Amino acid sequence: MIKNIKIVEHMEKDFISKQKLSYKKSMQIFEAMWNEGIGLNILPPKEPLKGIEVDIKIAKVLNSCLRKSSPG
Repeated sequence: MIKNIKIVEHMEKDFISKQKLSYKKSMQIFEAMWNEGIGLNILPPKEPLKGIEVDIKIAKVLNSCLRKSSPG
């Protein structure tokens, strides 16, 4: 169990910032993760549009914030 999430987040950011992956390597990682999801019966989603309304609302709010805060 993770006790201090801040340490883990810092470690992840540090690790990611040092990684320079090629497109090919990125696709290999994605494919491996996708296959893992299939093996766990998580992917593909049974209802791909479930919860889309919430995503749309969040996107609208974020987009409106970006428009209001951008100079111009």
